[in-house]
Amino acid sequence: MIKGQVAVVTGASSGIGYATAMAIAKAGAKVAVGARRVDKLEQLKKDIEKIGGECITISCDVTKRSDCENLINAAIKKWNKIDMLVNNAGLMPLSFVKNLKIDEWDQMIDVNIKGVMYCTAAAIPHMLQQKSGHIVNISSIAGRVVFPAGSVYCATKFAVWAFSEGLRQELSVRNNIRVTTIEPGIVDTELTNTITDKSLESFVTHSKTIQSLKAEDIANSILFALESPPHMNVNEITIRPTTQEK
Repeated sequence: MIKGQVAVVTGASSGIGYATAMAIAKAGAKVAVGARRVDKLEQLKKDIEKIGGECITISCDVTKRSDCENLINAAIKKWNKIDMLVNNAGLMPLSFVKNLKIDEWDQMIDVNIKGVMYCTAAAIPHMLQQKSGHIVNISSIAGRVVFPAGSVYCATKFAVWAFSEGLRQELSVRNNIRVTTIEPGIVDTELTNTITDKSLESFVTHSKTIQSLKAEDIANSILFALESPPHMNVNEITIRPTTQEK
């Protein structure tokens, strides 16, 4: 279904983004990948080229509007279109509000919310012009279930869900631009590495004892939504590990 199409993936240097870029390339699409760690992107490009795929890499800090515009424009310059945007870049420095890690709150808001909005804003004009497109936003089970120490993170993921649903209502019927929200539970990625609140060390340790989802599991769910027939818009996919209760 997506063979020959063009995809842009943010946060592609590791985890879900890396796996998603690989899955999309295996399905025959061309991929523009963005992240801050360019060395990791270059390895991804090599892996994609090994399977016969096409890939370009762009240094992208999604908190910078100009970087987001450069990422989208690079794909347009290379392939003259953008069919799919996967807004994957995200951070999860969980902390209790009383510990006032306000700089981390700002960082989460900038990456998890503004980054999604900036990349979407850069892609929409091109999708409107071609009267087609698919935007996939990575939210979280935390966008449905609030938990202690997750107040700000959950707020950012609720925002991603709300933004996505608003986009769907605005763009799907009128402009043939589909929107999908992916809501993973615990996934074996680098996400917990950003947690600096010492009181959460036991939480991090416990989360590593659960049989987590793999990045490839999420990539496959994204691919399912992207490869769905044109008349079908997969609005939301929620995925938990079998052993995760909430």
